[in-house]
Amino acid sequence: MDTKVVSRAFAGSLPVDSVQALASKNLKNIPSRYIRPEVEIVVSIDESQQFPVIDVSKLDHDDEQKKLHRACKDWGFFQLINHGIADELIEKMKIDTQEFFKLPLEEKMAYAQLPNEIE
Repeated sequence: MDTKVVSRAFAGSLPVDSVQALASKNLKNIPSRYIRPEVEIVVSIDESQQFPVIDVSKLDHDDEQKKLHRACKDWGFFQLINHGIADELIEKMKIDTQEFFKLPLEEKMAYAQLPNEIE
């Protein structure tokens, strides 16, 4: 199997202010990066489609891999089942995440993304 190495020079994301940081600046105008052009978006809803559910225990099967690909491509998200993660741990992560976002901006900045990092 070939491995692909991506140069760090191309892997990274632009640093952006958090919502809290933007709000604290009392800006008169919304930064242009957050403004989308007003375009009418036509969405067709196919009632026959069901929310994608991906079974981790079947990911070694071609059908489930195709299902995962379609879920990512067409929906952008999916429900993951049979992943082996305890419900208690999932609930703890939800609580920890909520508590993190309640922290003051200064405390959250201790965990901010470093320049040229992609995590």
